[in-house]
Amino acid sequence: MQVYLDNNATTRVAPEVLDAMLPWFRERWGNPSSLHALGAEAARALAEARERTATALGADATQVVFTSGGTEANNLALQGAARALRRRGDHAVTTAVEHPSVLEVFRALEAEGLRVTYVPVAADGTLDADAFVEAVGPQTIVASLMHAQNETGAVFPVEAIAARAKARRKELFVHVDGVQALGKLPPPGEVIDAYTVSAHKVHGPKGAGALRLGRRARVAALLHGGGQERGLRSGTEALPAWVGLGVAALRAHETRRAFASRAQALGSRLRTGIEAAGGVVNSPPNALPSTLNASFPGLPAEPLLHALEARGVFVSTGSACASRKGKRSPVLRAMGLPDERVDSALRFSLSRETTAEEVEAAVGALAEAVAELRARVGRC
Repeated sequence: MQVYLDNNATTRVAPEVLDAMLPWFRERWGNPSSLHALGAEAARALAEARERTATALGADATQVVFTSGGTEANNLALQGAARALRRRGDHAVTTAVEHPSVLEVFRALEAEGLRVTYVPVAADGTLDADAFVEAVGPQTIVASLMHAQNETGAVFPVEAIAARAKARRKELFVHVDGVQALGKLPPPGEVIDAYTVSAHKVHGPKGAGALRLGRRARVAALLHGGGQERGLRSGTEALPAWVGLGVAALRAHETRRAFASRAQALGSRLRTGIEAAGGVVNSPPNALPSTLNASFPGLPAEPLLHALEARGVFVSTGSACASRKGKRSPVLRAMGLPDERVDSALRFSLSRETTAEEVEAAVGALAEAVAELRARVGRC
């Protein structure tokens, strides 16, 4: 049996998503901007995809800007807002555990003169809301934080923080990276100015994402050209991918409560198995039940990952965007965990396709793999 528990990295495309996409590659290939019948047909499909995505995000279709994925959406929100609002201030606030597509944007903006405060997290990965809000000052123009952390599953109280932060700075632009939250948490309300999602985290295609913009939010375009996506994202529309996003996002939204209930049970069983195998759970109590980060002190993560792979179980050592760089997890380091915990950490992440049988198989494989590697270490 193959057990895939790396769903925070990417998910398998759902059959209904693929079925919705395929006609737009071969039978209905028109450009949505064209004036003839094929173009009009494509434009209707694009509008329907936007409506579906908007429904999933609790928004109006006019608020949805399609992108090539979460990274582009984060860049559009943060670079776009920082440049649009630069005359009003020179400071931004974020957390120390954001995705690289947020942290690297802020580092680039620092090179342009923006001052950035990186708010730390606690040892369990939770965010001190008071510390974040207090970092907002009279010159703060942008604040950005995750809805759900991609490595630990920690959930941040984004709406409460945004409301308090805006009480301190009325003109503050608040961005939330919701890539790991879609289909797992309710979409936040209008107090959030920009909300990012990505299709391939919810059984949609890679190369498709969206940014939900508040009705009064101002961002400067990054891509200039034909004026597509309300002038904020020029370029011929990636219709098959965005059709897939619409179907996947709406499906994730409609199944959210059912998945939450199943994930609670499956995550609890997985946690029990991890602890029985000598693992130490790094995810906080309030984490999404579908994400479990755990360390196995004394066992380097990569050999354990491959020992699980040999048994048909696929997990990760952290964020897929950072794991191939061979560096220690910046998220776990920001939590202040000792190197032994950081170096032995694995991430297990579920999707709505994960079954109880697969979790039981993973628990059994984990016990075998840990025992095998500890025996090897003992012989050294």
